[in-house]
Amino acid sequence: MSQRLRLWLEQGASGYHLRDAATGEPLRWEDPRLRVVAVAGVSFRPGTVDDASFDPGRRLALLPEPNNVHDPNAVAIWNEERTLQAGYVPRETAAQLSGDEQAVSLWRVEGGLRVLIVPADAWVGTPR
Repeated sequence: MSQRLRLWLEQGASGYHLRDAATGEPLRWEDPRLRVVAVAGVSFRPGTVDDASFDPGRRLALLPEPNNVHDPNAVAIWNEERTLQAGYVPRETAAQLSGDEQAVSLWRVEGGLRVLIVPADAWVGTPR
């Protein structure tokens, strides 16, 4: 049985860095216990990503689209209120998700957005 993932989001210049809450050590985005993805897909609109509901540190909704005609594994990325869609989880990553993950906006890059995806039981803390 693996240990529950516990992360602190640490403020950076234009988003958040990750720190292991148990050890205090910085985590790299390549850590196998988490996924950091760029928002992708035909519905990606930089203007939407600029909305405050996608600001770094905000919780996001991952909504599977099993009836999507282009990809039955498609997972849409919405703001927490589910009023704006930023785009999709990249196809390769979406196929690996179990459907109960949680997501947090991490970083804005040239009109794009990086999203943290972690297991449902992970604890993600933000600075006080």
